[in-house]
Amino acid sequence: MTDLKPIDVFAAELDGQGWSLFPDLLPRETVQALRADSLKWVEICRGYQVRNGINADGDGTAHHSIGAGDSIDAFIDSHYFDTHFQHYFARAPYILHACNPVGGFPGQRNYVHNIHRDVRTFIPGYNMRMNVLVMLDDFTEENGATHVLSGSHHRCDAPTEAEFDAGFERLTGKAGSVVLFNSYLWHRGGLNRTQRPRVALTLSYGPAFIKPQMDYARLLGEAYGRTLSAQTRQVLGYNSRVPTTLDEWYRPAADRLYQSHQG
Repeated sequence: MTDLKPIDVFAAELDGQGWSLFPDLLPRETVQALRADSLKWVEICRGYQVRNGINADGDGTAHHSIGAGDSIDAFIDSHYFDTHFQHYFARAPYILHACNPVGGFPGQRNYVHNIHRDVRTFIPGYNMRMNVLVMLDDFTEENGATHVLSGSHHRCDAPTEAEFDAGFERLTGKAGSVVLFNSYLWHRGGLNRTQRPRVALTLSYGPAFIKPQMDYARLLGEAYGRTLSAQTRQVLGYNSRVPTTLDEWYRPAADRLYQSHQG
């Protein structure tokens, strides 16, 4: 891994344009493993989508793809951006809110191609969530590199199609590049006009006291949690669980499911 961008540069980019690119960050072997595992999870989640009547043949996305002991778990456990996250969240405890691979299949449209942001509540000046976009193929204009409207993280209302089309930028980069961006940033996926998938791993992180999209600690279980480092237990929400019984509530401080320092 190359040296990470200095915090002052990162902070200025996040405040001004709402995103920060870390080019050519991950080694080739890591990218290859993440790409294969992301496509594996897209296929797993396709099964759930079809079986539960969500769509007829999957939409090329996967959600909450952790717990298989694969390269995605290893990436989360690496905590590459901990220093940057700590700065962004003012050193408050943070957790994983979502872990969603995207297949980026040729010609396929789905919800990511609509103008959107990844958090619906907007609190001006408050860093509610951080998105992570891991490019597992080269992101180019031809294969639909993500479109962003720089600076739009400072606004509550959605831009019109015309406004977005007139001002968007493409997040292009080589496979292994990573973009961190404020989840308030308005963005959309581009359409892949090539013959090869444009695979990405997308994650988001947020303060520990805000509910994640998935209860990862309950999904993975206590036995799994005991195998994790203290930092990964924190990130996967083991320190900010909500009790479901009085027996779980009345515990010594060290054993409480929701720890006092979580906000």
